[in-house]
Amino acid sequence: MSAVATPQKPWAKKPADRIREISFLIGSIAFSYGFVAATEMKGKLAYGFIFFVAYAVLSSTYSFLTRGAPAAKDAFVRTLVALGAVLTIIPIGSILFTVLQKGLPGLHFGLLSNDMSMATSTDPIATGGVLHAITGTLTLVALALVMSVPLGILTALYLTEIKGKFAGPIRFLVQAMSGVPSIVAGLFILSAVLYPITKGFSALMGALALTILMIPTIARTSEEVLLLIPNDLREAGTALGGTQWRTVAMIVLPAARSGLMTAVILGVARIAGETAPLLLLTGGGDKVNPNPFNGSVGSLPYYIWKAFNAGSPEAITRAWAGLLVLMILVLLLFTAARALTSRKVS
Repeated sequence: MSAVATPQKPWAKKPADRIREISFLIGSIAFSYGFVAATEMKGKLAYGFIFFVAYAVLSSTYSFLTRGAPAAKDAFVRTLVALGAVLTIIPIGSILFTVLQKGLPGLHFGLLSNDMSMATSTDPIATGGVLHAITGTLTLVALALVMSVPLGILTALYLTEIKGKFAGPIRFLVQAMSGVPSIVAGLFILSAVLYPITKGFSALMGALALTILMIPTIARTSEEVLLLIPNDLREAGTALGGTQWRTVAMIVLPAARSGLMTAVILGVARIAGETAPLLLLTGGGDKVNPNPFNGSVGSLPYYIWKAFNAGSPEAITRAWAGLLVLMILVLLLFTAARALTSRKVS
């Protein structure tokens, strides 16, 4: 009985290759420290820059001497790709580290169960909490989702399924709205709705401004997702006797569910940290307001801005704690959305 041949993987790294890469890393680190010590270049950026240059030169030179110019170019490009990945990770890691470092001291048992109605900016950290800000943020996001998701998806369906004579102008307006600053959306709602009609702060006013910011993101992303659905699926639904909208509802939308959920996630990411329109429209209340249609309402971005603006050490610590809570809240929302996306369509 003949032995089964073992699949070969010529691209897999051998122990000698790993040892060589480690030696290049050690040599590059040593060279960067020596070069910075011998010159006037100082700081962590100087160490990182010299390290990557030294590693690129070592790996490219070795590849050129052993395997020729194409291998040298490949090694140089790999180093550039690694540099890009590191430059992406470093800011994200720095932000997370800073928020955790400065936000953890502001956490206490009553943070999530109390509001700031009975606390001032100079009170001890254990006084007050962010309950009003969390409930206000969730209310604003929920109202904005209720208004923007149907409008955004319906706009995308018009652009991809109907393709009427207004598709061009609508697509242009959606793209133009993507660049509208958040303060402009807030001023528009302030002058067009709040002053002439409601004449008072409310969560609904803030949600209207956030809706203006969400619709372009959801519409554009949903359009791109729907364009990826093969036309064969639409033709199959029509061949089976389904109307256009029954085909869209029963075939196209379920097939695009994962992408549409991604569009919603991107929309939430667009508005989760918006502060400018909320400063104009919500009033930034310090207590929980169960009525989204009347009265000032707090939010985490407003809470953070207000605490930083107060300036006292206790207020600044509260601001970092609020920022940490906001990041955790957004992460939980994204995780829940991804969990819904990963469920199989029945």
